[in-house]
Amino acid sequence: MTKQKNILVIGGGAAGFFAAINIAEHYPKLSVAILERGKQGLQKVRISGGGRCNVTHAEFIPSELVKNYPRGEKELLGPFHSFMTGDTITWFEERGVALKIEEDGRMFPVSNTSQTIIDCFLHEAKKHHVDLLYNHVVKAINIEDNGFLVETSQGCIACEKLVVATGSNPKIWNLLENLGHRIVPPVPSLFTFDIKDERIKDIPGVVAKDVEVKVLGTHLVSEGPLLITHVGMSAPAILKLSAFGAVELAKMNYNFKIEVNFIRQNHEDCLSFLMEMKQLSPKKTIFNTVQFGLPKRLWKRLVASSGIAKSMNWADCSKSFLIALTKQLTKAVFHVTGKSTFKEEFVTAGGVDLKDINFKTFESKIIPNLYFAGEVINVDAVTGGFNFQNAWTGAYIVSQSITK
Repeated sequence: MTKQKNILVIGGGAAGFFAAINIAEHYPKLSVAILERGKQGLQKVRISGGGRCNVTHAEFIPSELVKNYPRGEKELLGPFHSFMTGDTITWFEERGVALKIEEDGRMFPVSNTSQTIIDCFLHEAKKHHVDLLYNHVVKAINIEDNGFLVETSQGCIACEKLVVATGSNPKIWNLLENLGHRIVPPVPSLFTFDIKDERIKDIPGVVAKDVEVKVLGTHLVSEGPLLITHVGMSAPAILKLSAFGAVELAKMNYNFKIEVNFIRQNHEDCLSFLMEMKQLSPKKTIFNTVQFGLPKRLWKRLVASSGIAKSMNWADCSKSFLIALTKQLTKAVFHVTGKSTFKEEFVTAGGVDLKDINFKTFESKIIPNLYFAGEVINVDAVTGGFNFQNAWTGAYIVSQSITK
């Protein structure tokens, strides 16, 4: 027997719940259901931010916020004028969830646990009579005269309007492609770099606070903190490169070279400073006089890589050694041989082609009454709460479009 719903949302994640709750709240006469393939939803919410849920980012200017989206920057500018960070904060606070801003701009629930966000969504879904249909694997989406017929592993559900909020789901993308949508092939985004190099071997946890990283042979460049890990490099400077270079780095099969400027100074200024050190601290050993605010372990590795002996003092250091040290500090080249997923928060670039979507409503340009929200479309962001903000914004605009 076929179930009947006014609105059906495929995907029990952040975007799916946000859309369904807002639809049901603003238009209580509509019957709204969420289809989720798993035993429970909101799993990405649960693991986000190390289990704390990085809800959004404290950036309140739309033109600045969109700069964090390698794909979707132009398209999201209008939507962010309709619903963005401040609206997200208000939405959660009105439902009893207070958020806090951390030093780097990331925003979390004051409770410091993602369960607070999950409990909020489940409470609101129950309050507004959203039907949660778990263990429903979507097998087919059919267009009918009065809407859609969705075939699932537990039977068929008919609806007037359909919202797809499944995130990066190849099976759903295939179904949408069969309906006439163009799908941009997915590639990983937001990953760390695998690097085997004596300069960073056995010093995991070391952080250079402000570096510049370039991918040699490309236009790709980023800046920010850099973390040395057990397998290579991570932190914002690397993650931003992986996001903005997702397509290009995939074409290189994740085998390329990067140039790191650990001190954000040019070659000439750095060499001039090191030459001055010969006059200012002639008797001190170079190895033990850490400069430029670098971590001690990293400084020692870069000094050693310059051919400078542990016992050498500044006075005895030749200009050729200082030039070698300058190169390590400002133009250190590392060979990247692969990638690793950034924690459990796997993000992909790819999905429904943005040209197929009306960003005033997030409705398909191909099929009327079909809407999209979240990462099912070809939008992705750097780390820091930006992917969730895209989900909230898209889901909210979908709810407004459907209930008008």
